[in-house]
Amino acid sequence: MTTDVRVLRQHEWDGWYQNLVRAFGGVDESPEEREFWRSNVEYHRFLGSWDGEVCAGTAGAFTFRLTVPGGASVPAAGITMVSVAATHRRRGVLTSMMRRQLDDIRTWGEPLAVLVASEPAIYGRFGYGAATFQIGAEIDTSRVQLSVPAGTDEVRLRYADPVDVLDACEAVYARLVPGRPGMLARKPGWERLRVLDPESERDGASPLQCVVAERDGAITGYARFRTKLDSGVGGHNGTVTLTDLAALDPASDAALWRFLFGIDLTTTLAVRGRPVDEAWQHLVSDIRRCRPRLRDSLHLRLVDVGAALEARTYQTPVDVVFDVEDAFCPWNTGSWRLTGDAKGASCVRTADAADLALSVRELGSAYLGGVPLTALAAAGRVRELCQGALVEASLAFGSAVAPWLPHGF
Repeated sequence: MTTDVRVLRQHEWDGWYQNLVRAFGGVDESPEEREFWRSNVEYHRFLGSWDGEVCAGTAGAFTFRLTVPGGASVPAAGITMVSVAATHRRRGVLTSMMRRQLDDIRTWGEPLAVLVASEPAIYGRFGYGAATFQIGAEIDTSRVQLSVPAGTDEVRLRYADPVDVLDACEAVYARLVPGRPGMLARKPGWERLRVLDPESERDGASPLQCVVAERDGAITGYARFRTKLDSGVGGHNGTVTLTDLAALDPASDAALWRFLFGIDLTTTLAVRGRPVDEAWQHLVSDIRRCRPRLRDSLHLRLVDVGAALEARTYQTPVDVVFDVEDAFCPWNTGSWRLTGDAKGASCVRTADAADLALSVRELGSAYLGGVPLTALAAAGRVRELCQGALVEASLAFGSAVAPWLPHGF
């Protein structure tokens, strides 16, 4: 059976979106969420796979800019809303949409494609590799204390309506974007995603709350969270669920965390999706009682190997030839010489003998500096063809701070 993959038309949105909802369990989103996605959809970048009048598959690509090592903001297609109707599985629908999508991204001149995978096993065969990870925790705030840095007591905290201070909080976020690979430079309107607060998403907790940190009259950080009170025979044991936190300096950061630890009638702080190197892990008295856990986050694909590797800088000088395999995007297959350092890089085709052999998937995992090439080699996914090249390249690809995706899309 063949299906027709084509650009989504505006009048088809409702049926297209309902097919997506069905594929993800059939529970409708709130009107606020649905309207957010409708208002931000870029129809010329969204695809539908059609079996006659029936929508068999969905896929889209938001326009983003992604911070890479060195601080550059690189065009990246944010792959989103990918689904295949259960009635049309194992018929090539997903493959045909991925094929069309990557061809389009190449013509748009965007060297990277990124996504958050609902099922990570799906996307490796299309060249995506897990490039960032995130940490979650369930912190027992009745047993864990914080040791805060000097200056924390100078930070003023105040409650604020999340919507009223949205612009000020977004300005804090924007200042942080160039400093950490994996962060998204948000287009106007995307800041609203972080304050959507449908009752259906609260699970019995309070409406979204916000506290801002201030120094010298300027907002230097914020935390958004919900509280859910509970009690037992031993007293109150409510939960604080952190949804968002950002700060411009260590004292503001610590002040916000200390506030969250000390909210009355609560004994648990639930943390989701935070950077793996975040400072709170070194402020706590007992990391075990925080019950940290790791999971994958951003999956990345190099659509144009040369342009992507030239767009970032490298921690140490590097001169290496990669033998790249890319069966799905064969224009990337072949030998590439990368030369670069902390000031810039060049990556061009070459006939020289390769130093390392790998697939584009491994390049995607290593690209933001969070996954060492040495680790991928230990897993048998990178082959060293010239002694010493692996360590040299792995050190160069690293990042001083862990890459992190602040939210999905």
